[in-house]
Order: sequence, then structure tokens, then C-alpha cells
Amino acid sequence: MNSMADKYPNFEALARDERAGIDFSIQARSALPAFAIVAPHGGGIEPGTSEIADAIAAEDLSFYMFEGLKPAGNADLHITSTRFDEPLCLTLIRRSEIVLTIHGEESDTGDEIVFIGGLDDRLRRRVGTALRARDFITRKHPDPKLQGLEPENLCNRGRSGKGVQLELSLGARKRMFRSLTRKGRRFRTARFNAFVEAIREVAGN
Repeated sequence: MNSMADKYPNFEALARDERAGIDFSIQARSALPAFAIVAPHGGGIEPGTSEIADAIAAEDLSFYMFEGLKPAGNADLHITSTRFDEPLCLTLIRRSEIVLTIHGEESDTGDEIVFIGGLDDRLRRRVGTALRARDFITRKHPDPKLQGLEPENLCNRGRSGKGVQLELSLGARKRMFRSLTRKGRRFRTARFNAFVEAIREVAGN
């Protein structure tokens, strides 16, 4: 997740300047109301997050992604989670009991670190246990702004009022794909599958 100031304060401002289908795309699937898997900074914004979220949701969980499609400059399309207000996303998460968001974080120590945040303590613990069982390192993010603790954070806007935010380090995401380029992200590794299985083990029960 980008902690720098956003170019756009909200989706309405972004949509005035950027072109749907050319600069960005939106996809959503509504399934069981219990869980929504959301990647608000997918495509070239935080590479790998939309592919991961899509695979976790599969056909039985609700899914939303906002993707940056630009050849360069996708960071301009980042709207921070406390202000993310794209209408289709808001409609989907209001119908969902729990929201789990997938983000990209820029730590690149080479370790597969997943920073777990959000207000749902129980679900956070279950996700952490499932990830550690597959040799991912789990931590609380040192930056309070990336801990997903604000009630207005996207992950906490489901019906329960508490969800989970996963910030995947750059090191973790690099190991999940051949590369983080658009072409490279078509080729997923065993670590991609291990991460998806861990989250589905929790979200599916």
C-alpha cells in the first residue's frame, strides 16, 4: 500500500481524468454474502494483488478489484483505503459480512512477509496461523497507517464492522509470479498457490 499522498481524493475525481477500460478497469462478482475478497490497488498499482484476490475468491466468494492498466504511472490511480469510494465496491462490501483486502507493500528483504491488520482479531489470528503453517512470515506493520485499524478502512466496512487487511511485501509477491510485470503475472508459482490455499482455508470455513 502506498503511504504517499494520493493524486486523487476520491473515485469521482479520478474518473474525471482517467479513462475506464484504458487507464483502469473494475471487476466484481457477487457470491455468498459472508466474505468479500477485495483488491482496491490491483494491476500496475500494487502488482500481483488483483491476481491473488481473484484466485482466493474463486467462484464461491464475492470479489472486487480495481486495476491500473497504464504502461507507466499507475501510482496515480491509488486511492487510500480510508477514502476508497468506487460505487460498485461500496455496494459489494455493504452486502458482505466480512471484507478481506489484499494490498502490496514495498518491503523487499527477500523474505515472504505478510503484514496482517484489520479490526477482526479472531480472523487475524486464524489467517496468521494458516500462513505460518505454509512458511510465510507474519507481522504487524510498523507503520500505524498500514495496520487497517481505522473504522473507515475498506476492510472494516462490511456488515460486521471489522475485517482483515493483508499487506504482502514486495519480496513475498516476487516469489508468487515469474515476475511482477503484466506478462510475468500470468505465470504463478507454488508460493502463489500456497498463499491462496491458506486464505481459502480460513475464508471457506
